[in-house]
Amino acid sequence: MRAVVQRVSRARVTVDGGIAGEIADGLVILVGVGRDDTSDVANSMAEKIANLRIFEDDQRKMNRSLLDVKGSALVVSQFTLYGDARGQRRPSFVAAAPPEQARKLYEEFSEALRRLGVTVALGVFGATMSVELVNEGPVTILLDSDKTF
Repeated sequence: MRAVVQRVSRARVTVDGGIAGEIADGLVILVGVGRDDTSDVANSMAEKIANLRIFEDDQRKMNRSLLDVKGSALVVSQFTLYGDARGQRRPSFVAAAPPEQARKLYEEFSEALRRLGVTVALGVFGATMSVELVNEGPVTILLDSDKTF
């Protein structure tokens, strides 16, 4: 599983001109599911992100987590995180999970965040979406469950 995690002051996702999900302070999490991912990976990634210390404390050090600041998460599925453009101009997406598996693990990831106490808003799985956000810091973190980066 791969994730792009961005610290935001506000964000929303729209589909066909309507707001599908919206948050204030928190994280926008773009999530890609790989072919070898499992429920354990989804739960582990949710726990990692909820506890990732990327919010500032009183000394302006990144020492607080999403849970500490009681922030929200806007979770958006993005299979293109598994795009491989090495040596070619058109990315290959063969490493991305098929839609049925990806939807299941995307939903499990989102539910795992909720169980940890995070308020979660969602995009629409498989839809063409517009994501608007104000990245604070800016802070953007890349995560990969296989630790390739």
